[in-house]
Amino acid sequence: MNLDLIGAFTVGLVGSAHCIGMCGGIASLVAIDPSSSLTTKTKLGNTLGYNLGRLLSYALLGALLGGALATVVELAQISQLLIGLRLLAALLMILLGLYIGQWWFGVLKLESLGKGIWRYISPIAKKLLPVSHPLKAIPLGFLWGWLPCGLVYSMLSWSIVSGGAVEGAVIMLTFGVGTLPSMLAFGVGATAVNRIKTSRLFRTTAGIVLIGYGIFTAIHALSMFVAH
Repeated sequence: MNLDLIGAFTVGLVGSAHCIGMCGGIASLVAIDPSSSLTTKTKLGNTLGYNLGRLLSYALLGALLGGALATVVELAQISQLLIGLRLLAALLMILLGLYIGQWWFGVLKLESLGKGIWRYISPIAKKLLPVSHPLKAIPLGFLWGWLPCGLVYSMLSWSIVSGGAVEGAVIMLTFGVGTLPSMLAFGVGATAVNRIKTSRLFRTTAGIVLIGYGIFTAIHALSMFVAH
């Protein structure tokens, strides 16, 4: 399996504690709103639909960015651009590891990049609440996938250097799949799973793993630059 895909899944898995903080409230509202009279089956369907929509939005963003840069590189014939951006992606991975380990929170400044777009998307998403059917949860999840998120933006830097639209979509989709265990557990009220994810030991271990992977990616990118 491609190392980037393994890395993307790992980032989603260990970074999902941040996803709970960003999207957990809406995920809980979609599925386990105590004021709702929906059946358990419908609530589960809402949770699945919401997360399906969220993953579709990630895949679309990855395809758009991955395809756009691949076109630029092909037209301009600047292969060194990909190497430089891969170094940037490695740096963002290290910063993300520092955030997950709760040692430095600078990566959250990336979230300000998407606030302008979110200002227009948020009112549309809120109109889809309350969710009465799983099919209604899908577009809600798709729109909520555009919520400004440093974790998502860090992964988008990987999709940019993936080499194409399909590759970018697959990387973001794999990242999204990594976030599913925590998001689904939170959606159905399985707090024990997420208590582990938010523990100090888990965050420290996850942060070290991400920093290590970022350093490995940077070394690999530098070796490619020297080879050119």
